[in-house]
Amino acid sequence: MKWEGRKGSDNVEDRRGMSTGKIALGGGIGTIVIVIIVLLLGGDPTQLLNSSKENSQTTESGKVVTTPEEDAMANFVSVVLKDTETVWGKIFEQSGRTYHLPVLVMFRDQVQSACGLATSASGPFYCPGDEKVYVDLSFLETLKEHFGAYGDFAAAYVIAHEIGHHVQNQLGILEKVNAERSRSSQTRSNKLSVRIELQADFLAGMWAHYEQEMDYLETGDIEEAMNAAASVGDDVLMKKYQGRVVPDAFTHGTAAQRKEWFRRGYVSGDFDKGDTFNADI
Repeated sequence: MKWEGRKGSDNVEDRRGMSTGKIALGGGIGTIVIVIIVLLLGGDPTQLLNSSKENSQTTESGKVVTTPEEDAMANFVSVVLKDTETVWGKIFEQSGRTYHLPVLVMFRDQVQSACGLATSASGPFYCPGDEKVYVDLSFLETLKEHFGAYGDFAAAYVIAHEIGHHVQNQLGILEKVNAERSRSSQTRSNKLSVRIELQADFLAGMWAHYEQEMDYLETGDIEEAMNAAASVGDDVLMKKYQGRVVPDAFTHGTAAQRKEWFRRGYVSGDFDKGDTFNADI
């Protein structure tokens, strides 16, 4: 992705120098696996994170010590956020709406959000309660080391996916679907979650469509994004961490589904093509 030397977003909140009280989720490695499968790349963190709100303590500020690599990653994330602001701002304007800009919070280790206290193991997530995307910049290394997803556009896909949830929130989709999920069985709720996540993948692909039109993409970028999407498919994660695949427990979609819906968004650039709730997925 062509990002160096370009302007970043003004809507970045840097909390890397802030430390929060200990989080007590319990469960050891089992909890980490649940967090990865349920929350990584766009899961709704509300239920899990709310359970740990009472464990949060006073937040303290300290000096931010960074490396050149981390600074570069912070700049990259800021540029990606700025590009999403440009793209979605124009799309909303064309439909007679106003796109309210989200804030991206950079943190280390753990962070307090309106959805509760989260750790870096949660992966990047969007909290509809405060309309913020939370990112521990170490997630790029996590993508490489644990999921085999390489390249800067793999990281861009992750940010764009989370912004996709913000778009859903702006349009009232998250509220409507989550209300239905609350009245549904666990299996039905999971199926609705999958459709939310696949639409966010579509919206990430749709953003990539307009990045291409602005000549910001480089050869191999789309392949990097699709590889990242596939690497966090429910079937892949379950097989890797549980040794078996349980379709009724899917919350994000299979590797093939995630790749396909990202591809559809990228090819069409048309929001009307991304109705995952009425599509045969």
